[in-house]
Amino acid sequence: MTENTGGGFIRRMFANDIATDLAEGRILELAEIYALDALSDEERGLIDQYVKDAPEGPEFLERVRAARETLAVSFTAEEEPPAGLFDNIMERITKETAAPAAADPAAPAAEAAAVDELAAARAKREERRQSGARRWIIGAAAAAVIALGGIGVGAYVAEQNDPVNQVLQAQDVQKQSASVPGGGTATISASSAKDSFVVLMDGVAPAPEGKVYQLWTLPKDGSAPVPQGTMDAQTLSKPAVVKGLSSASSVAITVEPAGGSRAPTTAPVLVVPLSA
Repeated sequence: MTENTGGGFIRRMFANDIATDLAEGRILELAEIYALDALSDEERGLIDQYVKDAPEGPEFLERVRAARETLAVSFTAEEEPPAGLFDNIMERITKETAAPAAADPAAPAAEAAAVDELAAARAKREERRQSGARRWIIGAAAAAVIALGGIGVGAYVAEQNDPVNQVLQAQDVQKQSASVPGGGTATISASSAKDSFVVLMDGVAPAPEGKVYQLWTLPKDGSAPVPQGTMDAQTLSKPAVVKGLSSASSVAITVEPAGGSRAPTTAPVLVVPLSA
């Protein structure tokens, strides 16, 4: 997610648990999730305890109220059929089957089957309504977020499923930075649990015209470098996710012709050892 700080936009990421989000000051981002009851009892208790004395408490409660109000206005409950409809149907079935029942010994069984089928259909419908209620609440979160212009369940789930965030938020993530010749740094965030690492360039000038930076992993078995994608002027500042951490000893960056190369054509401008 992004947040406008007045001097531009910065990226803020949800953690893997509510306690960490609270510790890192993301209480307001949790308002819509709280409003939709998409939390465990323990998570709700943590939030309740936090907002008692938090300066953001009033704003949090206002966002909760607004989210619930938006859902209440936008949701129209499924209409129940008239109360006597089922009984009327049963009465008609009884009357219409009464005459042939005397001549046909199988009629009572057919009538009972019809009764059972209607009762089963009615029970199944009620079960679908009850079990679907919570699914509807979670699904409606996205609509609530759009209506409120805020960050809620939809963004929270998206953050959690983002491959970059999965690495950066991993419990075992290890980060190291290295200076890039010509200015700027390259930060490598590696997670053995995800068997991946993220490369993020900061303050690095684009490659010369007609050239791109290309990522390579150097295999532990000493085999040829494996190409892992290129970074041009548009993608240079964006994080790149690379799989296969367990089989790589290092990550290297070279300058290659636009479109990249199958094998390095220049000496690496940077080589960073990896640990898995």
